[in-house]
Amino acid sequence: MAFPAGFGWGAATSAYQVEGGWDADGKGPCVWDTFTHQGGERVFKNQTGDVACGSYTLWEEDLKCIKQLGLTHYRFSLSWSRLLPDGTTGFINQKGISYYNKIIDDLLANGVTPIVTLYHFDLPQALEDQGGWLSEAIIESFDKYARFCFSTFGDRVKQWITINEPNIFAVMAYEFGVFPPGVPHVGTKAYQAAHNLIKAHARSWHSYDSLFRKEQKGMVSLSIFAGWAEPAEPFSVSDQEAVKRAMAFQLDFFAKPIFIDGDYPEVVKSQVALMSKKQGYSSSRLPEFTEEEKRMIKGTADFFAVQYYTTRLVKNQENRKGELGLLQDVEVEVFSDPSWISLNWVCVVPWGIRKLLKYIKDMYNNPVIYITENGFLQGDPTSFDDTQRWEYFRQTFQELFKAIQLDKVNLQVYCAWSLLDNFEWNQGYNSRFGLFHVDFEDPARPRVPYTSAKEYAKIIRNNGLEGPP
Repeated sequence: MAFPAGFGWGAATSAYQVEGGWDADGKGPCVWDTFTHQGGERVFKNQTGDVACGSYTLWEEDLKCIKQLGLTHYRFSLSWSRLLPDGTTGFINQKGISYYNKIIDDLLANGVTPIVTLYHFDLPQALEDQGGWLSEAIIESFDKYARFCFSTFGDRVKQWITINEPNIFAVMAYEFGVFPPGVPHVGTKAYQAAHNLIKAHARSWHSYDSLFRKEQKGMVSLSIFAGWAEPAEPFSVSDQEAVKRAMAFQLDFFAKPIFIDGDYPEVVKSQVALMSKKQGYSSSRLPEFTEEEKRMIKGTADFFAVQYYTTRLVKNQENRKGELGLLQDVEVEVFSDPSWISLNWVCVVPWGIRKLLKYIKDMYNNPVIYITENGFLQGDPTSFDDTQRWEYFRQTFQELFKAIQLDKVNLQVYCAWSLLDNFEWNQGYNSRFGLFHVDFEDPARPRVPYTSAKEYAKIIRNNGLEGPP
């Protein structure tokens, strides 16, 4: 089961989740520093990313892990406030630049292609204080930051992700308020943030396109989180319609404007307008793009980056009472099949990734696809021999192979989440996604390979699975 020649095998991390050094060498605070330092049990055991995996001082250890696996690609993110402590280019932190220069140079020296994310949930606190993603001013701030990164690192970095999972971020931060700034605004602010996230992405893509592409010859996209939605009753028309809405609100909400025509899916616009009207709003809670903005947003991605973890069953659920909320706008009920193996929020459904890839191929004109995250978590404590978890990975690779061979999906890169066990947001260190175990009790933060890491290294060596699919 050999994958296409030149297929990319990677692993991913993000700055706040692994670096630590939260205030080292002139780094400014980010919203997760503030949020975790406030306590209040919003994160498991009030844990923080102050030290995390210590990657800010232990990059050499991470590099050893990357070399041990034989990765062809490594995806990591830049800490905006490590580079620009107040979020603006008014003050540039040279030590931050040096840190990322070393990572990039070491990767290239070892034949590993960097995939670099500009923004992975860790907004500089200084910009949050000015309104963060709810303010239109963020679009300009993000564009300036992106230009700074393109000009500083783009001579060597050729694959960029502007924003990680804007769909998850908008919902977690503004609908549920479980990510910083930590205040829920049910049914309203998530749409406002999403609107600005899309415009910020598009602006930065245009900056790359007009100022850097000719010389640097790189590619720019954004990573969209997508679970697969399966109808609860396969032959129920109303459940099939519910699935369409679920996919539209989750994936197409960001992908359709950016890849197709600069505007939200029709079903999203009509659902939110209808509910808003029922609720007595004078206009839809979903902001509108101007014609000029639509032209600006359309076609602003050079490949399709998607992050898949799990699948859910979806059934139609009418919002008869006109309740306010994002899920209420979609008018669906979402749940898992009791027969699925459930690891916390991740249900193990490897076939879902194949269906998702086929959906993207059909909806978005057969784009080049990168899976920029996919993985399985273990609880804490855990054993180094994670044979069962490896089986989930193996089944996933079989599905990817089918997607490429049978469905003719143009999948070119796969990145496992994550290289290391790390700070998993609200779950702290209680959810372990790493290919390498990290001992968070030991000041040296030793990295030890799980069985999965050794098996993944074999897959990479063979460029695929041994034996028939």
